[in-house]
Amino acid sequence: MSRKYPVVAVTGSSGAGTTTAKRAFETIFRREKITAAVIEGDSLHSLDRMAFRAAAAEAAKNGHNTFSHFGPEANHFDKIQEMFKTYGETGMCKRRYYVHSDVEAVEHNKHFGLTDLTPGVFTPWEDIEKDSDLLFYEGLHGMAKDDAKGIDASKFVDLSIGVVPVVNLEWIQKIHRDKAERGYSAEATVDTIMRRMPDYINYITPQFTFTDINFQRVATVDTSNPFIARDIPTPDESFVVIRFRSPKNIDFPYLLDMIDGSFMSRSNTIVVPGGKMSFAMEVILAPIMHELIENKKK
Repeated sequence: MSRKYPVVAVTGSSGAGTTTAKRAFETIFRREKITAAVIEGDSLHSLDRMAFRAAAAEAAKNGHNTFSHFGPEANHFDKIQEMFKTYGETGMCKRRYYVHSDVEAVEHNKHFGLTDLTPGVFTPWEDIEKDSDLLFYEGLHGMAKDDAKGIDASKFVDLSIGVVPVVNLEWIQKIHRDKAERGYSAEATVDTIMRRMPDYINYITPQFTFTDINFQRVATVDTSNPFIARDIPTPDESFVVIRFRSPKNIDFPYLLDMIDGSFMSRSNTIVVPGGKMSFAMEVILAPIMHELIENKKK
């Protein structure tokens, strides 16, 4: 961990809602005039779209039907750790991007002076911008750990945030997102969920034991069968359970006063209305970010 060059990681599964946390941080960065070097988790996959499909097909031929983007076989856990460590020591590191769409392909081709970048590939590596205030990671493996290879990226993270809906709600969100944004059928997404399950249990879920703050959305409507849900429960049809790993310096009376409808469920846990999730993130995270930057200046 580094006071001079802090690393902030937002971690969540596919469909978990990490974009909400990212937007809250962007608001804080803008308000506090913080310059963040942004790292997209997808850029640390080890296989592009075509290579992943080929590897998954080959694994299936050999009876390995659980090859997924959640596990170490399809990710550079070592590069995540090295990136965090190098930034913490020097304030610099290498970065690349994963091209998600045609729009992004146009932008990245222009940025890198190329013409051959298409959706599903990675851009070349490049140095991040100089003089950033912190490194901000958002993706699947911000607290990546692989005991077999001696990898533990969490050792180099100064502030870690988990975004973790209850699993049925997470699946509903993923099914609907994949259909709306990527044109996948519900059946195809369910197959993906099933294939990923072992890696989800072994490499995604364990991260949230060590995150500093977890935001878990819990629906107040029936989600008992997520595979037939017609729509995603709205924010007003849910609560957000916010757990602090170390509540020592958290001003809970202030939070309860600021966030209407909130209450304490445990000594380290506050519950807020779902519609207040973004606001709660800003209220909770802004002073923490301010302290990180003040410590950096000292």
